[in-house]
Amino acid sequence: MEPFLVGILVPLGAFAMVFGIVYMLVTSRNRERMALIERGADPMLFETKKKATSGTMKAGLFFLGIGFGIVVAYLLTSGGGMDEDAAYPAMIFIFGGLALVLSFLWQRKQEKEDELKR
Repeated sequence: MEPFLVGILVPLGAFAMVFGIVYMLVTSRNRERMALIERGADPMLFETKKKATSGTMKAGLFFLGIGFGIVVAYLLTSGGGMDEDAAYPAMIFIFGGLALVLSFLWQRKQEKEDELKR
């Protein structure tokens, strides 16, 4: 097969696979719900609780942690004599993970405050 065709067919095939999987999930969920409704199940059973997600806060804290990790790694390599190959990945993972933990704690605190308001 020519490289030009491969360069076109591979992305198209990947897109078609993702579309097919999403389509199958949506249609099977709809069929399942319709079957339950026909059997007399309560339609309110399908209502999902609106959950306040803080994805942007989590992403923001994560990237802030990564940036802070890069700055700390730079300071360690320029003044502390630490090896660059070890400092950058270590600090990125440490501060990125710390940011995710802080995001979890913040989200849990927000959920508890929301429960107290109810």
